[in-house]
Amino acid sequence: MSELDLRLAGQRDAMAQTLRRLVRIRSVEDLGGGGKPFGEGVHACLMEAFAICHEMGFETFDLDEHVGWCEFGTGEEMIAVLGHLDVVPEADGWDVPPYEGRVVNGRMIGRGTIDDKGPVVASLYALKAIRDLGLPLKRRVRILFGLNEETGAADMKYYLAHGGEVPVMGFTPDGEYPLINGEKGILNESYRRTVTAKGPWQVESFVGGVAGNVTPDRAVARVLCPEGAVWPQAEKITLTPLAGGMQVEAAGVSAHGSHPETGENAIGRLALYLKQLPFEGDCRRVLDFLADRIGMDSFGQNLGCALKDEISGPLTFNMGVIHWQGGTVQVKLNYRYPVTFTEKDCQPLVQAAFEKAGWSLACHLHKPRLYVPESEKLVQSLLKVYRAATGDNAPPKCIGGGTYAKAIPNILAFGPLFEGDEVLEHKPNESISLDRLVQNAQIIAAAMLELANN
Repeated sequence: MSELDLRLAGQRDAMAQTLRRLVRIRSVEDLGGGGKPFGEGVHACLMEAFAICHEMGFETFDLDEHVGWCEFGTGEEMIAVLGHLDVVPEADGWDVPPYEGRVVNGRMIGRGTIDDKGPVVASLYALKAIRDLGLPLKRRVRILFGLNEETGAADMKYYLAHGGEVPVMGFTPDGEYPLINGEKGILNESYRRTVTAKGPWQVESFVGGVAGNVTPDRAVARVLCPEGAVWPQAEKITLTPLAGGMQVEAAGVSAHGSHPETGENAIGRLALYLKQLPFEGDCRRVLDFLADRIGMDSFGQNLGCALKDEISGPLTFNMGVIHWQGGTVQVKLNYRYPVTFTEKDCQPLVQAAFEKAGWSLACHLHKPRLYVPESEKLVQSLLKVYRAATGDNAPPKCIGGGTYAKAIPNILAFGPLFEGDEVLEHKPNESISLDRLVQNAQIIAAAMLELANN
């Protein structure tokens, strides 16, 4: 074990005490919170991080309370470690208080322990160890304290818009090992159209889903129909008679929008069922479109956008929400295209299909894909560090989700999760092993040295 690794191993208890200081602050976004950009809790956590930095002997910088950082070293160029101090709300189901930082069986439990306060603390101790040992750095090392990763990355948008220095290379310890070098492009869209009722069969309402990026596990329609109408039976469809009609409920299986194929889309299932019934006019056209062009397809095949590459796999397509009430119907979509394609390869096809069927685009949000080939220096450097530390020669990953690496240029997601680690971020009893905390600090320190000197 190197002198650097030994020093960090000896800081296990100190890291735990420092992490507890940050975990005890409920740094959840509150846009009405006391005039601070992201709320008093988030700002308080930044101030505590600054206090920790000052105790360690680092100078800190505050960019209008939107983002902060500490820095060490000299040189014209800078490498960055991009972490964040904001957390998602705690929700229910915790076995211990979520903002206590209690250690149980070698794991600290608390909101933010793994996402991302633990990795921030590991980064601070890594940089302190490098400084204390007098190890050389040809480039400056900056640890960025992001404050808005969980709800839109407005912090990094502000940083870039107000002259924040762009690193020549860097990483965010807010993903997975060995390294994420590809993230699919993500499109969130909603489409809307009006519906004029016609005929004895009418959709009074059709609702389902909670978000565009979640495969819906339930959808319910209220249908008006003639007395004595015949209703076919179908698997996972529940019929409940109502005055003047029927309530029709479809069951599905929930899944994350990055992997809708692992779920079963209840909205699509219900559209396919209702398509069998003798609707007329706009109802007929809407149901035919939803059933025939989307249905339970998770890959955009019937919309003509079934893209695929060997690096990141297929385009995934999720119809996450429908709200059909009275004379208006709206759907929310979340689709993700492979890393060797662009938005222009899929979005115009989706929009054209909807518009041809009488729908209009109501909302369009795009996060471009991120891809750095394995041959590039940043990828090779980080893989070198990980492989030397672990002996694991696994290749880098391309994912359907998005990480903080998309927030500023020249950054890739590197740790803190190892293969086989339970994914606990955003869940009750979020926690980090203190041994893993130390191991991350050792890998982060090696990565700082590699990127700063080569």
